[in-house]
Amino acid sequence: MPQVLEFKLPDLGEGLTEAEIVRWLVAVGDVVEIDQPVVEVETAKAMVEVPCPYGGVVTARFGEEGTELPVGAPLITVAVGAGTEPTESAAPASSGSGNVLVGYGTDHSRPARRRRVRPAAAGSRPLTAAGLAPAVAPVAVAASAPVAVAVGPVPVISPLVRKLARDNGLDLRALSGSGPEGLILRADVEAALRAPRSTAEPVAPAPVPVAAVAGEVRIPLKGVRGAVAEKLSRSRREIPEATCWVDADATELMAARTAMNAAGGPKISVLALLARICTAALAKYPELNSTVDLAAKEIVRLPSVHLGFAAQTERGLVVPVVRDAQTRNPETLSAEFGRLTELARAGKLAPSDLTGGTFTLNNYGVFGVDGSTPIINHPEAAMLGVGRIIPKPWVYRGELAVRQVVQLSLTFDHRVCDGGTAGGFLRYVADCVESPAVLLRSL
Repeated sequence: MPQVLEFKLPDLGEGLTEAEIVRWLVAVGDVVEIDQPVVEVETAKAMVEVPCPYGGVVTARFGEEGTELPVGAPLITVAVGAGTEPTESAAPASSGSGNVLVGYGTDHSRPARRRRVRPAAAGSRPLTAAGLAPAVAPVAVAASAPVAVAVGPVPVISPLVRKLARDNGLDLRALSGSGPEGLILRADVEAALRAPRSTAEPVAPAPVPVAAVAGEVRIPLKGVRGAVAEKLSRSRREIPEATCWVDADATELMAARTAMNAAGGPKISVLALLARICTAALAKYPELNSTVDLAAKEIVRLPSVHLGFAAQTERGLVVPVVRDAQTRNPETLSAEFGRLTELARAGKLAPSDLTGGTFTLNNYGVFGVDGSTPIINHPEAAMLGVGRIIPKPWVYRGELAVRQVVQLSLTFDHRVCDGGTAGGFLRYVADCVESPAVLLRSL
């Protein structure tokens, strides 16, 4: 007899607590294989496909496209076992793959297939798009009435509710939920936060919604845009940043790049050359490849350079990360920048591609601007900004000449180092830009 199993939105990692359904990849009645992607969702970090750990027939879907679901909410139910005629790779009802996130399944070499269930053999219980035949008790899970998940003794389902309470120092055990079976809802937490408290527990007043104005356009702060807003706000709240900058003559660097590309082989980008200079500078000034552990009151210097670079996409600004950048040469750096940029523009970056950075390189010169004061990508300690490289009057060897000039800006966390260290780092970078032989001597 088939068994109906419920598959819930898995924990997507990196602190992500919700995701928006972008596109369903299966319909009710489809036969799915183990680890076949069933839905495409958008998190605050990337677009990902979620594979189902069960093989069988889809009997229900929960949530329309555009719906935002918390981690742990039902996604689909699948009937597995006898009578469902699963595909060859499908497992018995008692087993599943154990995989929970796209890109991390067992076998992605085969394309996902959608098949309608075939008529059952005579004598077997048929399975319809609505579920099992009346001879078997149906499993019904209403999308609008999720079952509460107990967190300790507290019935809470939404990670957003837990986070709201935690951020405001509210003990959920002191609340009575107004939802089904005592489920604590967001409205319950907000009501508790509005209630008067003792002077020992001050609570910031709830923000007052701004009245709508005719003709205005409101854009929700969610997804990538919401994640960027939160990260930048946190950076400004927590990091005492300072910025220093310098103009540099990049004529020799551009000439070196032209010569390297003329020699044949893979093309090398300006960004890759700047990245190689950064990794060499961080080896000389490791204070800037660090983070601050506030809980331990320690500065943590990191052994590897995981270099983030700002990339503008249709979905907003993202910062892919090149792992172990200090081990790469300009050619492999160019290749990795190209690969990650293509994935970013296609919305196919995995969460692991967007996290774990230790230093960020921001080439805002592509937007036609000369300078900026970058905001540090929390929890990193520094960011190097690069403006456009353009012809400018420059004193070269005692005479006025037209040279290729670029402005370099370094924003750094003043807790990890003083201005002397930051200035030394930036001056070394500028020296390498002006005379690439400086870099060669340090290797």
